[in-house]
Amino acid sequence: MSLPESDSRLSILLVDDDEVFVQRLARAFRDRSYEARTANDYEGAMALARAESPELAVVDLRMPGRSGLELVRDLKSNDPATSILVLTGYGSIATAVEAIRLGAKDYLPKPADIDDIVAALSRVGDDKKVIPQDFQPPSLARAEWEHIHRVLGDCEGNVSEAARRLGIHRRSLQRKLQRYPPRE
Repeated sequence: MSLPESDSRLSILLVDDDEVFVQRLARAFRDRSYEARTANDYEGAMALARAESPELAVVDLRMPGRSGLELVRDLKSNDPATSILVLTGYGSIATAVEAIRLGAKDYLPKPADIDDIVAALSRVGDDKKVIPQDFQPPSLARAEWEHIHRVLGDCEGNVSEAARRLGIHRRSLQRKLQRYPPRE
């Protein structure tokens, strides 16, 4: 897939709960001759997709309410031809692989700029295999570390609340947080 020409604009749906980011991204795509529409959550994105299915979609993985994973699944069931790129600020390989299994064509870690996204969308157009055959899932220690940090982020850094949600003692959580991330 090459960049669209002015007479054949590709439609793209941009979904992210960060209003400033999604509007800047939309402006950058419009400057590159895409027909860009934006949404800030699952409901808004699905309403736009049902009204007019996009050819491409860029979906944030973590949003308030229903997740980006649910959105990937439902965008694909709405129109299997939609090519979806997932953006993730948490860098969890396991979650990105789950997005691929649900129908996304590729994923990028945040922060990603417009050039990174356009390059990834170009790769999405190729029918290459996104998950390598020799993919090794992360170790249990790595998955635990990512989960702990995701919960801590959800609690806005409040260790006591994160420990409560994780079902462990606060001091145990503090010890785990002092460790370096395990290797994949």
